Amino acid sequence: MKMFEYMGKELFSKFGLPVPKGKMVTNPDEAAAVAAEIGAPVVIKSQVLSGKRGKAGGIKFADTPEEAKAAAQELLGMTIQGLPVEILLVEQKLQIDKELYLSITIDNAARKPVLIASAHGGMDIEEVAEELIIKKQIDVELGMQGFIARDVVRKMGISLDTPHGKELVKVITALYKIFIQKDADLVEINPLVFSGDKVIAADAKVTIDDEALYRQKDLPRVEERTATEKAAHDLGLSFVELDGDIGVMANGAGITMGTLDALSYYGGKPANFLDAGGGTGEEGTAKALELILARNPKAIIINIFGGITRCDDVANAFASVKKKTGIPVPVVIRLVGTNQEAGRAILKEVGIEAYDFMQDAAMKAVELSKA
Repeated sequence: MKMFEYMGKELFSKFGLPVPKGKMVTNPDEAAAVAAEIGAPVVIKSQVLSGKRGKAGGIKFADTPEEAKAAAQELLGMTIQGLPVEILLVEQKLQIDKELYLSITIDNAARKPVLIASAHGGMDIEEVAEELIIKKQIDVELGMQGFIARDVVRKMGISLDTPHGKELVKVITALYKIFIQKDADLVEINPLVFSGDKVIAADAKVTIDDEALYRQKDLPRVEERTATEKAAHDLGLSFVELDGDIGVMANGAGITMGTLDALSYYGGKPANFLDAGGGTGEEGTAKALELILARNPKAIIINIFGGITRCDDVANAFASVKKKTGIPVPVVIRLVGTNQEAGRAILKEVGIEAYDFMQDAAMKAVELSKA
């Protein structure tokens, strides 16, 4: 579960991390009131679960409450990477002397938390050279000991005898406490800024492990899924909306990703990711098709490699939907595996010839989507 920036900063503050003065608002009048309360100049930030807000025009500055109101009016209703802006964070504008990067996440290969730090933070952190990024795996039994934090600060080129160095050690220690105590997958500050003698978290990105939410009852809940994605989740299907025009259904996360890659390779654009999973029966397959059709695709590809999933079940579900409601777009089906001959016979009755290979099916789906 991703948290909005303002939620992350509220969490940071509870653990003693310094953050700018600010408040969440939902309308222009509130933005003006907060600007008057904390004192201009202020920065008005769109609250969306996406990065690159600054480059997308989702962050504005104001020198007066009136300017803050006008900026809020402009930002509310925007979309950033397809996400509507419905919430804003109005906070004091900082004097920024230096930007740094700091995060803790999971190193899946090592099965340990990893601290990532750089003395070169900000919007273009992805472009920072690898040798300027410090990575330190943390032993969960040992935890974030002081000598580990001090070693990272030294490697960032910051003296431990300075106010900045001493504060950085505290920030790293607090960030690890948040990561462990709140069951986080990621806690990130980018940028972490030097403002005078102070070290302040100018941004906050926090992601909580969904499987641990049951024991994090004090944290706010954020629904990231669209209405269609939520409906799919309630049906036990893995569905993600994308921005293309070819509907996709497959039986397994790996084969679904492979289908997306094949479509992209041949010049197509997937409209969704839909993993119907192993063992999905006729009813589940029919509901999956309904979800895809609701996206109004130009073509649909169904890629089934039947093991637990029976090809005849998939074929029967497809034939049932086609006969009852009709499918107004061309459909390409690759059907291989358990009961494939029976499944192919069913498809043939409704005018579909199944493919043997995913590449051939993907190429045809792209061709049909462009016809």
